[in-house]
Amino acid sequence: MATGNLNRKTGVIVGDDVLKLFSYAQEKQFAIPAINVTSSSTVVAALEAARDKKAPVILQMSQGGGAFFAGKGVANDKQQASIAGSIAGAQYIRSIASSYDIPVILHTDHCAKKLLPWLDGMMDADEAYYKEHGEPLFSSHMIDLSEEDVEFNIQTTAKYLKRAAPMKQWLEMEIGITGGEEDGVNNEDVDNNSLYTQPEDIYNIHKTLSAISPYFSIAAGFGNVHGVYKPGNVKLHPELLGKHQAYVKEKTGSKEAKPVFLVFHGGSGSAKSEYTEAISHGVVKVNLDTDLQYAYLTGIRDYVLKKKDYLMSPVGNPDGEDKPNKKYFDPRVWVREGEKTMSARVQEGLVDFNTANQL
Repeated sequence: MATGNLNRKTGVIVGDDVLKLFSYAQEKQFAIPAINVTSSSTVVAALEAARDKKAPVILQMSQGGGAFFAGKGVANDKQQASIAGSIAGAQYIRSIASSYDIPVILHTDHCAKKLLPWLDGMMDADEAYYKEHGEPLFSSHMIDLSEEDVEFNIQTTAKYLKRAAPMKQWLEMEIGITGGEEDGVNNEDVDNNSLYTQPEDIYNIHKTLSAISPYFSIAAGFGNVHGVYKPGNVKLHPELLGKHQAYVKEKTGSKEAKPVFLVFHGGSGSAKSEYTEAISHGVVKVNLDTDLQYAYLTGIRDYVLKKKDYLMSPVGNPDGEDKPNKKYFDPRVWVREGEKTMSARVQEGLVDFNTANQL
């Protein structure tokens, strides 16, 4: 069982428990889906799916998702809405996660150079939480400087890992650009060669970061693209990940066949065979966002189309002009329909990634 050697078996896990869970995932060849959450409703949908499939899950907030959690009416010129919303989301997840009886990794998504003040604000909150509770507020963060010079990327990531290390906080980094567009970061026009990470870069990152802390993972590019595209338009080469692992093993003399914890970005729309091969090469986390956004919409869309004649006015419907419609337009009714269809799509991912029934 994935929770067999965890100190905390339910709720938000941190530190050594995150390391143990990722190590177990590599051993048993499964990956944990990372679900972008933007509200209490999307949090619930993801937690329900993981509970029902007896699986661990990663809940992550992006910079835009954090701002949405705070409220779109809050100014964000200095990342204040993203910081406040991410912290509020983290506190909500911490308060409710243990009710679902599964381990949850609380993570934040892509943080580009221009968004570093957002990461700084969250790590300020982590350190304050650590002083009071002996652990950071968030289990982990992601720093994404893949658009920057490689040396700047590695050294800046190392600086943040040094800050995270005393809290045993996990840090994910990216090398090799993920194409497409997500949350305001647009890489639709990058050179295709930039989508493929070189093994020498993986080794240099591993050498630099492992000297600081064991709590890190690498999102290596192997043709990944954010969003959903027509079959054949995206050329993934997950076999490159196996070459990265072999190169690092050779250079470091590691006893581990897969010495690097790898991450799969741009997972929406990929074939199950691509997930399976990537996981066989040490991928422990797969990001899902676009597919889930659409899944959430479908439940609400279908409900509105089906109940249209009951939603046109507060009173009056095909059953009678004096019949009230409150039970149809109550947000708890139609929002719940979105949760159910999103949850079903998360469950599908849990099966595809072999995460189901690991608890």
